[in-house]
Amino acid sequence: MTSLASPPPPGWSLSDLAGLPTAGESISSLEISDDGGPGGRLRAARAAGLRFRAEFARSGMPATIDTCDLVTLPYPSRFGLFRATKALAPFLSITNRMLVIRWTDSGGRPRVLLFEPSDVELGRNTPYFAELLRRTPKVVANRVTTVHGTVLEHLARLGIKPSEVDYLVFDHLHTQDLRRWVGTSTFQADLNQRARAIFPNAKVIVQQDELIAMADLHPLQRPWYQPEAYRDVPLDVFLPIEGSVMLGPGVAIIKTPGHVFGNQSLVLNTSTGIWVSSENVIATECLTPEHSRLPGVAAWSRAWRQEVILNANTIETIADQYNSIILEKTIADRAQADSRFLQFFPSSELTPMWTNPGTSPTFRHCAITHAS
Repeated sequence: MTSLASPPPPGWSLSDLAGLPTAGESISSLEISDDGGPGGRLRAARAAGLRFRAEFARSGMPATIDTCDLVTLPYPSRFGLFRATKALAPFLSITNRMLVIRWTDSGGRPRVLLFEPSDVELGRNTPYFAELLRRTPKVVANRVTTVHGTVLEHLARLGIKPSEVDYLVFDHLHTQDLRRWVGTSTFQADLNQRARAIFPNAKVIVQQDELIAMADLHPLQRPWYQPEAYRDVPLDVFLPIEGSVMLGPGVAIIKTPGHVFGNQSLVLNTSTGIWVSSENVIATECLTPEHSRLPGVAAWSRAWRQEVILNANTIETIADQYNSIILEKTIADRAQADSRFLQFFPSSELTPMWTNPGTSPTFRHCAITHAS
């Protein structure tokens, strides 16, 4: 198996991050106290979601939201439908998508945010996926992986120049290599160049907790990160945040720890109501599993009295992830097409594939589309 020994980490520290600017306006209604026991923290998350939901609905709306498919690829069923699946298929398929959000700020300046703009090519170097590719015959890998389009191809289709992008946001930095997006300070042997930033004016909004974690990874985290890819990335490309922030009308980033220590979710107010997006679950039915037709999911939820089904590949802090999903579930509106499900848009959404029997979702969103 590919070595999972810790590669050279980025050299930043907490004191380095303290000197960086941050982004947005802090959301006080989502400050959740650690007081009380585990059950109290869950109740606090639900109460915070209700408070925020009421105020966020009055925050306005962005101008446009576009959805761009990047890649469909295999992912272990035991991770994506944690403990609940009875499907025979060891793998399911997920589609990674990018959201492009545009709005005008209070000063009249147009803003562009890319949510999940993954560099799919460099993402294949993530230790877990690199090992999976090594063990999979190329002809099989080509059959189960579909690249739909690159970040730059989608932006060109939307008429957006790379220089017009203000923010890059990920729910977490698993698999992500940002060198081509934000540039490097030194020559990169594998890229055969000192990378010049494709997005020269963009800043990466990320939870401070995740940057700190990446500088000193735990063994549970190592299969999913590429810390060496951040060693020569200029620290000033980051806008570290602590908690939840409003970025613009109907655009917020909320702290949702658990899947990773520094996980965060995107919240959007649209013409159909409030949407939430992250990779905390891989299908919207995982928030209302009682309505799922996926083998084993509804029965497992009933038997274990758990109201959500986690996407859990690292299980860093699994109780926190459960609470974060409850927060997301409380904030999101009901889906207009089927009110049994919520307007939760998985950044990696479960996708039916003939090779994976028993993993076809009951309901899919496939896209968020909005124009104010």
